[in-house]
Amino acid sequence: QVRLVESGGGSVRTGGSLRLACAASGFTYINNCMGWFRQAPGKDREGVAGIYSGGRSTYYSDSLKGRFTISHDIGKNQIYLQMNNLEPDDTAMYYCAAVEFRGASLYQRTCVESGYNYWGQGTQVSVSS
Repeated sequence: QVRLVESGGGSVRTGGSLRLACAASGFTYINNCMGWFRQAPGKDREGVAGIYSGGRSTYYSDSLKGRFTISHDIGKNQIYLQMNNLEPDDTAMYYCAAVEFRGASLYQRTCVESGYNYWGQGTQVSVSS
């Protein structure tokens, strides 16, 4: 069973930065996608970005791509989300997600937004003006 634990959330002012981390454990296979999603109160969950274990990253939101950067440390089984120039609209619960593959197809390596089946508990990010 894959377990995901997020950290790094907090409260910042507009223009501030945060770096979220997600530690994964329990993978059976080396091929996997890990990603970040967020959900603001009263809104649908929104995909932010995903990253394949081989290093390819995919941004699900073009509007966030310039301010948010996903990265990973394969050795530690961790991913990160560097968030810069934060805005009040970025206030949300941020979730880490994962999916693993016994043998990843080219399509699976793109880390499609709907393909995740493991989820963390989330970390809260609050941005005030």
